[in-house]
Amino acid sequence: MAKIHFKDDDDLIDIRFDNVFKAVFARDTQLSNAALSKLVSALIGRELQVESINANEPPVGSLTDRQIRFDISCRAISGELVNVEMSFNPDTFEPVRLEFHVGKLFTSQDIRGSDKSYDDLKEAYQIAILARKHFFPDDIFLHTFEYYDPAHAVSLNGRSRIITLELSKLDKIVEKPAGEMSSQESWAVYFRYLTDRKKRRKINEILELEEGIAMASEVLLTISKEEREQAWLRSREKYELDTQSNLVEAKRKGERRGVKKGERKIIELLKSGKSPEEIIRDYGG
Repeated sequence: MAKIHFKDDDDLIDIRFDNVFKAVFARDTQLSNAALSKLVSALIGRELQVESINANEPPVGSLTDRQIRFDISCRAISGELVNVEMSFNPDTFEPVRLEFHVGKLFTSQDIRGSDKSYDDLKEAYQIAILARKHFFPDDIFLHTFEYYDPAHAVSLNGRSRIITLELSKLDKIVEKPAGEMSSQESWAVYFRYLTDRKKRRKINEILELEEGIAMASEVLLTISKEEREQAWLRSREKYELDTQSNLVEAKRKGERRGVKKGERKIIELLKSGKSPEEIIRDYGG
């Protein structure tokens, strides 16, 4: 593989755009598959080789493809099931959404038959890379969730995991020497700072140390200018729709709070002895 090195003035496309992310890691090429395997291995903490990407969406050979979802659903050679997704603006219900999808992924396995048992179930991983917001209230950028008894700190030792990578929590980590970063830290810094020209030297240092990140960069550079423009437009449209949706939801919550406040006021007035007619006359305008 040729050595990848970015110049200070290279205008790189943001890999955090979800459709760009998928175009890099889900192309039907050996290089893309190897980069995805390295990414998943780093985040779950052990070596894993992706065997196949499930064909549950339109193809991703071009960024102009109309896509239904932007996650990558794949299976490892050893049988593990993995969903990986990039999210710019996760919703407040993100934890329960991740729990729902890892549950679906885990139970999608078929263990019917006289020669199979529950012990044949393979691990299932739901990986969410959260690009912008601080989602959990701590300063830890990488979380791995599993079933356990919180009262006694006893793990169920189950086979489903939710892994979150918060890119907004890297201000201190990016200042570490590249050689002292863990693989998880290197991937996180790469995703967040790839387009930051002030951090270009740090990105190049990471490329020299992390083969998987260099592979992802090589795939990224194959994306044409036209595809890059399409990716930017589509991601901006998605961002605007997400923002609009969040504003509408905030307005609706405010209206619901206002209704509840009004209902409490009416009850208080009725308890004080006022008649419905008096309440309408005095407060209805």
